[in-house]
Amino acid sequence: MYKKESGIMDRKIVFGISLVYVLWMAVLCAMQYTAGASWKAAVAAGGVISGAIPLILSWVPRLRFHLPLVISYFLFLTGSQYFGSIRGWYGLGWWDTFLHFVSGLLLGFAAIALYERLVHRDAGKAISAWFVFLFVLGFAALGGVMWEIYEFSGDQFFGTTLQGGGNKDTMTDLIADVLGGLVVATGSGIRTKRK
Repeated sequence: MYKKESGIMDRKIVFGISLVYVLWMAVLCAMQYTAGASWKAAVAAGGVISGAIPLILSWVPRLRFHLPLVISYFLFLTGSQYFGSIRGWYGLGWWDTFLHFVSGLLLGFAAIALYERLVHRDAGKAISAWFVFLFVLGFAALGGVMWEIYEFSGDQFFGTTLQGGGNKDTMTDLIADVLGGLVVATGSGIRTKRK
């Protein structure tokens, strides 16, 4: 009974956070568009879509994530979309690398959440700690690779400058993603081995 009520409460909180973020990004999109800042308006429009993802996932029972992970996701979006792109913090140099490290951490925790939901409970004793380690690390690394493909595609097809530093920028981002994932993968591997 408590779990069901907790799940309902979490869905309401996720709905509230998502709604606030989506509305905030929609307002920013309109403001940036009227100010003639089309790139920033596009980032804010992406924020509307990104902000709705947890809301959509909250309605899929097997894909509900713990509230701390959802809140971390919104903090990451704020750091990336608002501070990074709209406020210009990517110009600081280290902000992009820091966010890629954080995204590696978040993807690692998302991998653990997916693993817990998609693997049968009885299989936990038979699965090795190395498998969990590799799954979490691989998931985080794949997320980083997919993002770099997105940046490369944007630069090639739409003339953006998402990969501002070229190969060095890409490799630095991927290394930061993998290091973030490695931290979580190591912790999850040790935890699985102890269990």
